[in-house]
Amino acid sequence: MDHGNRPKGFTRAGDETSCHLYVANCGPTVGISFDAIKTAFKTFGLVTGVQPADASGTRVIVSYSEENAAREALKAWNGRSCPDFSGRVLHIRYSVRRSPCKVSDSIPISLEAFELGVPGLRLMHDFISDEEEQELLAAVDSRPWKKLAKRRVQHYGYEFNYDTRNVDAKQFLGKLPTFVSRILEKVATFPDLSEDDRVNVDQLTVNEYPPGVGLSPHVDTHSAFDGPIFSLSLAGPCIMELRKYSQATWVPPREGSKQMEKDGIDCTSNSIRRAIFLPSRSMLLLSGEARYAWHHYIPHRKVDIVDSNKIKRGSRRVSFTFRKVRRGPCRCEFKEYCDSQRGNSEYVK
Repeated sequence: MDHGNRPKGFTRAGDETSCHLYVANCGPTVGISFDAIKTAFKTFGLVTGVQPADASGTRVIVSYSEENAAREALKAWNGRSCPDFSGRVLHIRYSVRRSPCKVSDSIPISLEAFELGVPGLRLMHDFISDEEEQELLAAVDSRPWKKLAKRRVQHYGYEFNYDTRNVDAKQFLGKLPTFVSRILEKVATFPDLSEDDRVNVDQLTVNEYPPGVGLSPHVDTHSAFDGPIFSLSLAGPCIMELRKYSQATWVPPREGSKQMEKDGIDCTSNSIRRAIFLPSRSMLLLSGEARYAWHHYIPHRKVDIVDSNKIKRGSRRVSFTFRKVRRGPCRCEFKEYCDSQRGNSEYVK
């Protein structure tokens, strides 16, 4: 059995039993969908979830509602051929959740998106290789940067206007650069995307963050962008916090404002807060509720604490954010957060 890639967010159970199973030798890469895995494993009991164990696409975490169901599945299929998967031999062991990490303000930090319980949020680790990361960084460094108050940016396809928090769909800058062609191919085949989320992205914003600089809480403007948002982290990790406010009335601070520079700003206590660790070369997907109703935010600090370890942010962090420019008003189901349906574009970015 391959123990080389231990699932993030879970750890080996040792002698413990668990309702979670680490299953190797099945997954999307070998032509077995998560739905097919769930259908096969529900033979033994109620399956509450199937998640990728890592970025390989060949290892998953299968979670049951009861431990005895997990025990029966392990007993029946570990080291044996599975008839539901054309006789493929599965390697199974128990797995348990790691305790959530904590930051100074006591917000748990998750290592996997599914731990947060935010619908529409996905994180794929090792989305690109080390070599691809260096090639992308070299490509943007060979092109001119635009300086903002605290960071540098590049725009492709369409330019984002930080004053209006929108784009002018009539001002087309040209097709996305060829150095992201491979990324676009992988985005198009992102696992388990719904049909509504399979859009042809046509706008790219590249952000470069120096040490200590983050991003103010915001929801990407509904009227500006259609469908999901993909964000690729390069050159260094960070923590991203997500907040859902009970009332969509809070206006995030403007770019470069004094309020924006304060760490942990929160103008109301009526919010749900979640946090996730974004490692370098990971791809974050915001779709559905996560995209339209949750603010995302990168704290302004030089050191993050993850799993009791201090992780110093590097000399820079670069993000590639891919989006689809919207033609026409937004008609999403999250009306209270939607500038198109509220007739107000000032509370989102």
